[in-house]
Amino acid sequence: MANAVFDRIRAARVVPVISHLPPEAAMQLGDALSAGGLPCAELTLRAPDSIESLRIMASRGDMLVGAGTVRTVDDASRAVDAGAQFLVSPGMNPPVVQWPARKNVPMIPGVATATEIERAIDEGLEVLKFFPSEALGGVPTLRTYSAIYRSLWFMPTGGVTLEKLPQYLAFDRLLAAGGSWMLGADHIRRGEFDSITELVRTTMEIVRRS
Repeated sequence: MANAVFDRIRAARVVPVISHLPPEAAMQLGDALSAGGLPCAELTLRAPDSIESLRIMASRGDMLVGAGTVRTVDDASRAVDAGAQFLVSPGMNPPVVQWPARKNVPMIPGVATATEIERAIDEGLEVLKFFPSEALGGVPTLRTYSAIYRSLWFMPTGGVTLEKLPQYLAFDRLLAAGGSWMLGADHIRRGEFDSITELVRTTMEIVRRS
């Protein structure tokens, strides 16, 4: 895993996953995450204005910003043009993972089965998203896979909560745990960025104790 971006994600230990971020809130959310000690985010491409939000947050220059829900080569290209430093996909789609490899952009594809893991290994990948993690058995399943595929690092996402975070942090092949618990249910919509900062600080305290 000789990659500076992956090293930064692994140092963070958690990655906030943002499913909808209005462009007008992008700078404030960046401030809130950074103030809490976590200048990192994955913005999913699930809304028409996601690319613009990504562009605004990436323009700060002080955060590690990636794009999630990358499902097509066009998604990948637009995200990188907007400033994404890494890409995350929900599944293992060979053309979608091959394009970033040619551009030297870190890609973390989603896997759920041993067959998908082996397909990713065939593509030369060492870092995989395990999704949806809790629905697939969470940490016990990850430990089973990592006992077989010992060179891999995983970023589990889907059902990870603050309460379950310590279990994931104890997994020795964890790149980072991805989730949205740090954002609260409606804090972005309500403009409650101080509350987000406090949730991030609570999360990072758990990381420090682990």
